[in-house]
Amino acid sequence: MDAPDTKSLPENAYRPLAAGESYAPVVPAPAKMEEATGRSIAWGLFLCVIFTVASAYSGLKVGQVMEAAIPISILAIGLARVYARRSTLLENVILTGIGGTSGAMVAGAIFTLPALYILKLDPHPLQTTLISLAGGCLGLLFLIPLRRYFVRETHGQFPYPEATAITEVLVTGEKGGSQARLLLQATAISGLYDFFVTTFHVWREFVDFQFIPQVRALAEKARVVFSFDAIAFILGLGYVMGLRSSMILCAGGVLSNFVLVPLIWMIGRHFPDAIYPAVIPIAEMDAGQIFRGYVRFVGVGAIAAAGIFGIVKSLRIVAGSFKIAARTFRHGEVDGQERTDKDIKTTTVLLGVVLSALGAGIFFGSLRASLLVTLVGLGLTLLFSFFFASVAANAIATTARNPVSGMTMLTIIVSSVVLLKFGLSGTTGMFFVMAIAGMVCTALSVSGQAITDLKTGYWLGSTPAAQERVKFWGILASAVAAALTIMLLAKTFQFGEALPGDTRTVLAAPQASIMKALVEGFMSEQPVAYILFGAGAMVAVIMEMLGVPALIFALGMYLPLELNTPALVGGALAHFIGRRSERAGGERGRSIRERGVVIASGLMAGGALGGVLGAALRLIPSYEESWIETPFYGNSAISQSVSALFFLALCAYVWRGALKARRDES
Repeated sequence: MDAPDTKSLPENAYRPLAAGESYAPVVPAPAKMEEATGRSIAWGLFLCVIFTVASAYSGLKVGQVMEAAIPISILAIGLARVYARRSTLLENVILTGIGGTSGAMVAGAIFTLPALYILKLDPHPLQTTLISLAGGCLGLLFLIPLRRYFVRETHGQFPYPEATAITEVLVTGEKGGSQARLLLQATAISGLYDFFVTTFHVWREFVDFQFIPQVRALAEKARVVFSFDAIAFILGLGYVMGLRSSMILCAGGVLSNFVLVPLIWMIGRHFPDAIYPAVIPIAEMDAGQIFRGYVRFVGVGAIAAAGIFGIVKSLRIVAGSFKIAARTFRHGEVDGQERTDKDIKTTTVLLGVVLSALGAGIFFGSLRASLLVTLVGLGLTLLFSFFFASVAANAIATTARNPVSGMTMLTIIVSSVVLLKFGLSGTTGMFFVMAIAGMVCTALSVSGQAITDLKTGYWLGSTPAAQERVKFWGILASAVAAALTIMLLAKTFQFGEALPGDTRTVLAAPQASIMKALVEGFMSEQPVAYILFGAGAMVAVIMEMLGVPALIFALGMYLPLELNTPALVGGALAHFIGRRSERAGGERGRSIRERGVVIASGLMAGGALGGVLGAALRLIPSYEESWIETPFYGNSAISQSVSALFFLALCAYVWRGALKARRDES
């Protein structure tokens, strides 16, 4: 067979397929190409450990986990040229997939495990390793039966922003020519832009226009606050998402910030006492505090209900997977499947779930809990991990945003309420609940990241089974690295807040601090905000009744508004550039579409690289954001105006770059 053309994606890669049409990946199923080789696995594991260590520190310091997969895909392009035999496209997919595991595993670890240190429960590194390892394995194993639904059967229905960026980076690296120059140009512009804006005092990253008296008065009197994160990464993300998805996402933010927040303020400001679950009176709250104290819980309820709808919609695929499993037990594995549609054996998946569950059960039993409590805790872990695998995959496929903290909060609340009924409380109860939360949090993080890898592999022609097998090596390496890093940091720093008499530097660990407060509160038998969760669930029901994707809307309700608004701008740009490409038609129209996606992918890649560089700079003990500070930074009117103008300039760059006359791309 002739060597496959690895320098271009098929025309139907990103759109829904017509009746009778099929998608042929870049590397066809019959083609034989180096894939999971020693070099791709070794480099993947090396980068996985490096990014795990760096991400753990930056995440505990500022609450932001490094975006690993996109920068690693760029590194893969460079590493491919180091060897006499240049690494293949599929080897780069494997390398990126293993290395990208670091971001998912770290998110699961730092959102939960530091809470054990804050609570003075002093976990052993082996315990924290087992929590991350069990969660990561369960997340991947529960996702595998859903792969065909999310990757093949819904082809073109989900935008997959992160997978699109990785795919474009890898393919454009193979292609070279003007497309590669365009990608590098967009990456460099975005990387420099986001690095300086988010790392130093050059101009304001967030625009709220409160330097205008009327806008300021609206914020003070009605708690109506508009906010906008003017960075290139989210602009590119919104472009790949498209107009419809970004509009639905932003609509959820509008409901939360422009309806629910002012409504709660109007009613609650007349009450002198704090109203649970907030801890200060509403009259003393600003818009952000109302959002975090009340509205975010409504968003969590909406995400949970939307996740249930997603599970119901994918039941046919799950049922089909169980039928295959039953047939496998009776007759053995089915032969004749294409290489590009082969997962690891169903018996292996089931055996992996059993072993992971057994390991988790033994761990829970070691916490001196009764057999009944151990079984209940294990059941909750498996239920939430399986349930959230679909939610995470859906969220990542649509918005590249995984509602990790919200789903973990829900896990802590439900687990605490249930386990209290079985008499578990005190420090043992806190450790037990945080262990469940750590496993579930890691499971849904890994599920979301894995679906990105598998979609990238589907577009490019990887073997799913090969991707899934090596992913377990990444999970193991990252689990060990994350546990050891957190342990070492706990000896050097304080997590959360400074304690009297302790002179060590404080790492904020914001998400873990929230989880710690939750588990302490519920183990003290505080009431559950059922009405807030229920209100969110009803919002999701209404969205489904209207035929609107409920999970996207729910994510918009839960995420801060400043993350939704720039995505809408990117979606609008994609819409108008798409219309221009339709009018142009033919090869010219195809060129416009391709250039737009390449530029947007470059913005995401550069933004991720800028974030990594900024996080690395924060490792320097003497680092200060004021190292670089413009004279006008402190002037809100000038600084925000400059930020808005430069963001508009980025939009103009995307527009002009996409519509530029086609050049030779050979």
